[in-house]
Amino acid sequence: MLVLETVSKHFGPTRAVDGVSLEIAPGQMVGIIGRSGAGKSTLLRLLNRLVDPSGGRIVFDGSDVTGLHGRALLEWRARCAMIFQQFNLVNRLNVLTNVLLGRIRRQGTLPSMFKRFSDAERVMALQALERLDLLPQALQRTDTLSGGQQQRVAIARALVQEPQIILADEPIASLDPRNAQMVMSALQAINQEYGITVICNLHTLETARVCCGRIIGMAHGNIVFDGPPQALTPDRVRAVYGIDEDDGTFREDVSDISAITDPVAVPVAAAAG
Repeated sequence: MLVLETVSKHFGPTRAVDGVSLEIAPGQMVGIIGRSGAGKSTLLRLLNRLVDPSGGRIVFDGSDVTGLHGRALLEWRARCAMIFQQFNLVNRLNVLTNVLLGRIRRQGTLPSMFKRFSDAERVMALQALERLDLLPQALQRTDTLSGGQQQRVAIARALVQEPQIILADEPIASLDPRNAQMVMSALQAINQEYGITVICNLHTLETARVCCGRIIGMAHGNIVFDGPPQALTPDRVRAVYGIDEDDGTFREDVSDISAITDPVAVPVAAAAG
């Protein structure tokens, strides 16, 4: 169980995350939605301890994550893998080596710098690439791949960390609909087949509705919605995105609020557009 107890993060007078309390059970696929500046990315960075909280506690499996330092913090970041919108790959290295760099928090920085990976680790990386349909590209330079392929390399790198949680910060925001669908399908498959908890910030509400069993809506650093997709009524969407009830448009994330609560699933490819 991942537990947040009144977690806050302040940047000067700005309360990016403001007293958030949550419980996320193992194996959930959670989508976090909200406008730009709602606190979504800061929340994920707090979970991974890329930034330190201003207050509150983060607890995982009974251990206080907010108190970790040194080697213990590196081990936590291995267990709680992070996937970024801009991939964060080393372009001049080939795909296989980029994936193997996911072992850096398991074996230490120095062996990884000199590419001293074991045969077992190389097999693990190749299996991850095969799982993500990237095995033929294993020896290609990473910068020769499409954006969608690079994001799947980043997912493969996260997999070889052997994580219990994967955090994905707007992983499809810069992708075309086809590649967005492939990336979200990969995250769903990893969640379902390996039981890895996936917490994913999404800029497109329909994608969250289709792909995630639980949706958390944030506004002004607070949680204003937490529940299943079918509970996202138009009024609750308005609370998340801060638009007036009589506003007939919704330019940032959806064009038709009434479509969100339609029981017919929206295809991911369409949603990602």
